[in-house]
Amino acid sequence: MPQEKSSSISALPKSRSRSKKTKDNIDGNDGNDGNDGNEEPVCQGDATKLSASAVTVPSSTDINTPTALQEVISTARFITGGLHYPIENLMYLASTVNRIGSKLLGRKVFSPEKDIGDLVGKVILVTGGNTGLGKQTILELAKHGPSRIYLAARSESKARSAISDIKVSLSTELASIVDIRYLPLDLSSFQSIRTAASTFKSENSRLDTLILNAGVMALPPDTTEDGYEIQFGTNFLGHFLLTKLLLPILLETAGAPAPNSPQQPAVAAADVRVISVSSLAWQLAPAHNPLETMTSTAKLLSENTWTRYGCSKAGNVILAAQLARLYPQITAVSLHPGLIMTNLYSSTKSSNPLVRYATAVASPLLTGEEEGALNHLWAAGVAREMLTNGAYYEPVGVWAKNWFAEDEKVGEELWRWAEGEVRDWI
Repeated sequence: MPQEKSSSISALPKSRSRSKKTKDNIDGNDGNDGNDGNEEPVCQGDATKLSASAVTVPSSTDINTPTALQEVISTARFITGGLHYPIENLMYLASTVNRIGSKLLGRKVFSPEKDIGDLVGKVILVTGGNTGLGKQTILELAKHGPSRIYLAARSESKARSAISDIKVSLSTELASIVDIRYLPLDLSSFQSIRTAASTFKSENSRLDTLILNAGVMALPPDTTEDGYEIQFGTNFLGHFLLTKLLLPILLETAGAPAPNSPQQPAVAAADVRVISVSSLAWQLAPAHNPLETMTSTAKLLSENTWTRYGCSKAGNVILAAQLARLYPQITAVSLHPGLIMTNLYSSTKSSNPLVRYATAVASPLLTGEEEGALNHLWAAGVAREMLTNGAYYEPVGVWAKNWFAEDEKVGEELWRWAEGEVRDWI
């Protein structure tokens, strides 16, 4: 339970009365938008004072949907955030130019068909696999013959429709071999997360690849079922709890032999990976003492849409980096999928004229879901030796500087705080 909750949740809007718009956005937990950036912050934060209870939580009358003008102003944070991280943005620009140049010259930076290794016998779980990047990721991974893939999503109808679409796209042989299952999962509900993890563990003895892909973006101020800011609670804390609950089976798999296959005989230990999908928007999290905001529902709710979103994506970077430090037998990385037009933009475009016009202008640079899933697939499918444990990657497979991945103190403190918040659900 949130540390603020005992003194404040009664003053917050109950999640059960969340607007239909918010619920629909959560229902579309399908991947990432495609923001990204970096630079050394002035101060990486005093991570010693994380008590959210010391903050006065706003009453429900203070939590209002922002006006179009307020959203336009908040969107300007992309510019100021970009200026905060010049080195990292230059690195991203260079990788983008290289990727576009390779595309124009007809060279593929990464080919899922050729570059993904043999997945025979492996069990994979992808959150938010019902649409967008998650669905595309499952489709491409299924072509390499894993034993089972779980499509975790909130909407059963969308999930089963996605599974049918994927099966149709596979060869008859693969469609009959690869077991693609729907796993009910609402990342804004700790109860749903625990139930999903329990279901998964009851059906499997191994988990080779966990792809934390689902996400919500640019939602109006609101809270999850458990009282956390909706974007941070869903994108980071929901995935944190899921990872913690699945950690025993991940570690057990890491200590077991790799699955046998004709191309790859059994080796000493399996190749276990956790892939945390972040965004260029991590740079929108406060550069000064970010944990003070990230660990306080009150502070998050007082921030604009993009700061709240940036905090959730910074959390995704920290999740992978700290997981790699604590459990080096698991390969954990975070990544930015690129500038991609997914349905996460839909609600923002309708209410934010700046986003609407900027999207129209930038549309030639935006990629589709097939190309947008390449960084997911690279991290999940290339040889383990190509990955640096705990690192952050830009598309496709380009290591990038990210202080949230590098700062051990911030990683330790956010991990410790998150463990305290979910301890009653472990």
